[in-house]
Amino acid sequence: MITFTLCLLALIVGYFTYGRLMERIFGPDDRKTPALTKADGVDYIPLPTWKIFMIQFLNIAGLGPIFGAIMGAKFGISSYLWIVLGSIFAGAVHDYFAGMLSLRYGGESLPEIIGRYLGLTTKQIMRGFTVLLMILVGAVFVAGPAGLLAKLTPESLDTTFWIIVVFIYYILATLLPVDKIIGKIYPIFAIALLFMAVGILVMLYVNHPALPELWDGLQNTNPEADKLPIFPIMFVSIACGAISGFHATQSPLMARCMTSEHHGRPIFYGAMITEGIVALIWAAAATYFFHENGMEEDNASVIVDSITKGWLGTVGGILAILGVIAAPITSGDTAFRSARLIVADFLGLEQKSMRRRLYICIPMFAVAIGLLLYSLQDANGFNMIWRYFAWANQTLAVFTLWAITVYLAVSKKTYWITLIPALFMTCVCSTYICIAPEGLGLSHMLSYYIGIGCVVIAIVWFFVWLGRQKSGKLSE
Repeated sequence: MITFTLCLLALIVGYFTYGRLMERIFGPDDRKTPALTKADGVDYIPLPTWKIFMIQFLNIAGLGPIFGAIMGAKFGISSYLWIVLGSIFAGAVHDYFAGMLSLRYGGESLPEIIGRYLGLTTKQIMRGFTVLLMILVGAVFVAGPAGLLAKLTPESLDTTFWIIVVFIYYILATLLPVDKIIGKIYPIFAIALLFMAVGILVMLYVNHPALPELWDGLQNTNPEADKLPIFPIMFVSIACGAISGFHATQSPLMARCMTSEHHGRPIFYGAMITEGIVALIWAAAATYFFHENGMEEDNASVIVDSITKGWLGTVGGILAILGVIAAPITSGDTAFRSARLIVADFLGLEQKSMRRRLYICIPMFAVAIGLLLYSLQDANGFNMIWRYFAWANQTLAVFTLWAITVYLAVSKKTYWITLIPALFMTCVCSTYICIAPEGLGLSHMLSYYIGIGCVVIAIVWFFVWLGRQKSGKLSE
């Protein structure tokens, strides 16, 4: 428990120290925000800061910090370190600058921000890539909560019934103004999610399980260690608990509701640190579960159900599971909402009109339903979609980090704070697609060489560009 406690304290200290440094580097000011200058009663609506934080936290806290952390715990104490270091130095920095750049540029969607700094071709690719990722998020975040709801209700209300209910909710949350559904029910979901995290945290100290310590070594404890190396598999598996490109697609939603740039650190950096704490708690709880029951169980829902009911009792377990259910549902609905706004920005369609919102949403939901049906009909369909989502999610983070790095370099700010994470995640994603069974399935050594090669190309390319920038050959 010593390592776990130190990691928990590190996340909290990181918010007040490194988070404040990020704020100073960006330099928020007192200019009017898009919520005030572009208010439309649908997406640009001023909201209280506490409510924006709750919505941002729930938006980004999907299955990743819970299910991802549980699967990441199989790799041993390395998962704790990645959650802490990734959250403080990569994920929270990524989320903060993505949100603040959107706020500074009138609530721009992520592809527009990336294109602003990485060029028109990259912007066009990211438009399609990001919308596809959002639809994948919506599809994969339906089955999980629907299955858990089916366990809490009578047999007549099966998984199919709850999939339909959740999908109807997604449609309404995507189409209606942000303050009508999302702004009203998210605080309730947030209470359930925070109860879950605090409850499990308290029981960790009450039970005081024999968790692994840092001095025990960083060996890979996964039963399939020969097939699933810590690098890069663990770094993609944990995903949202450390860094996630999906987060940067959610930040513009909240940038359109903020009334001051000075609220950015608690909303963007703070929400990511809070998610890191949730991921750390679940990684520790899962470690205890695996120690007591072995590592044969791969169904994260079963592990969640066992831990919550065993530690918090029936009533507490139900409340905790509601928090777990709320996390993916509240990420799925805003994923579709982000997709709608990204397409609207690309096509130049105003969104005050319900008719124009439907133009975008009808084909989008048709694709999502097709993916969902595939995941339900094929026994391995969900796992396959999830793995592609996880890689696409981290790849989007790579592009976002590079865009932020270019922004910092052009603005003559301290660019290494995102250059280092950008290089690391470039290596993670390029290695993963080479080594993963759903990717190229290459040998470990060849995959590592390719990953290192991609990093070398990226760093040379960046510094050549930076040299041209400094010599005045490349205009800002």
